[in-house]
Amino acid sequence: MELNLSGMVGQSACLAEVLRVLGKVAPTDSTVLVTGESGTGKELLVRALHANSHRAGKPFVPVNCGAIPRELLESELFGHEKGAFTSAVRTRQGRFELAEGGTIFLDEIGEMDLSLQVKILRALQEKEFERVGGDKTMKADVRIVAATNRDLEVEVETGRFREDLYYRLNVIPLHLPPLRERGNDILLLASHFLGRFCRQKNRCVQTFTPEARDLILGYPWPGNVRELENFMERLSILCDQDVITPHDLPRKILDNAGVVLPPPVVEAAAAGFRWPTLADLGEKSMGLKEFLDAMEETLLVEALERAGGVKNQAAELLGIKRTTLIEKLKKRNMAGE
Repeated sequence: MELNLSGMVGQSACLAEVLRVLGKVAPTDSTVLVTGESGTGKELLVRALHANSHRAGKPFVPVNCGAIPRELLESELFGHEKGAFTSAVRTRQGRFELAEGGTIFLDEIGEMDLSLQVKILRALQEKEFERVGGDKTMKADVRIVAATNRDLEVEVETGRFREDLYYRLNVIPLHLPPLRERGNDILLLASHFLGRFCRQKNRCVQTFTPEARDLILGYPWPGNVRELENFMERLSILCDQDVITPHDLPRKILDNAGVVLPPPVVEAAAAGFRWPTLADLGEKSMGLKEFLDAMEETLLVEALERAGGVKNQAAELLGIKRTTLIEKLKKRNMAGE
């Protein structure tokens, strides 16, 4: 049976292995622990796990354990009775009750307080819990799936995570590889995201030059799929052309490859402007420093003339501070009074 992958994209061998295991474990109720760096798509993988399970028609309830204050997390998970604490003005269901019959996803479980880990362990083992401030034991027919970007074995060794809970969660481990290890999946994902954002903005789908593709493929993507997706959205907004070149890529991607690009070619229609070339230096028998000094002095003079000698306005025209302008003028004995 073909898996419902909930938008997951990729053909790399390491991802294929993850999906192979997912296909085997999804129809069961076994507890799964998903690990991987931040931004690798752990929640997307867990959603695919739920979509291919017999619980697919029931709720999928995600909880980011690192985003909810520790003092509120227990109530968020298990609910509370009216009057359980100062702000508990009414009885409230928790995420375990809302996920009844379905899947509860405990994201960033490595951030969970040790005292609450005991109660999660009970929910896993006994399938029961109590609301905060209540004494009635409630049943929990839910599948628990957890994820973390921490090394839980190290957390266990340092006493920050319960060993018994770790082994109870780690029945089926699924490790999502970082994007830098997924080879050509980087380009597949880049095209997928770029196409989606271009269609949303009703513009022609952009493509990459071979040089731009090589640079994107060679970048390590420390933010993983999330970073790549954000960058593709930025390109779909800021890049005016339908073909993306290395000039459109951010500095950090170029620096990673040690690439220094020449200035972009400016169309002749743009007020007849063109960038200076080596031929210009040769024609004027100047070295680079002499040539740049002469260009700078010409621009300084023009800016002062346009500003009627008012240095504040001249500095604004040049895009520099007034103090910087005065220093440059003094250097050339052009400061005047």
